[in-house]
Amino acid sequence: MHASFSPRRHRVQGVTLIELMVGIVIVAILSSIAYPMYSEQVQKARRTDGKNALMDTAQRLERCYTRFGRYDAPNCNVVLPMNSPEAFYALSAVGAITPASFTLAATPQNAQVTDTKCGVLRLTNRGQQGSQNMATDANNCW
Repeated sequence: MHASFSPRRHRVQGVTLIELMVGIVIVAILSSIAYPMYSEQVQKARRTDGKNALMDTAQRLERCYTRFGRYDAPNCNVVLPMNSPEAFYALSAVGAITPASFTLAATPQNAQVTDTKCGVLRLTNRGQQGSQNMATDANNCW
């Protein structure tokens, strides 16, 4: 017996335009959700640069107070304003550093300037932490 071959249509394998568009729409939706979350996490990670710089500067001022009995001692080697190590924040004193107190501020700059959630981070000689944007809980910024 001979096998009979019936003429069959060979279907072309591939992706249709509709399938391609559905895939693009899915990627677009996922990207629109993921990118803002990613950006927020990057800003949060950059805040660490400002917080660490504030804590380091406050610690150096505390050493001055321990050694000289005042925060504004002439022999104290804390020079403000200055940039944080990664330059995402500019550190400065809010008002004058007095013999008995200080308030430090870290102002966002460069790539961090778009951080409107917390804005300027603050730290006092009493360890009080805060941010310029009082609508945001300081615990979320610190």
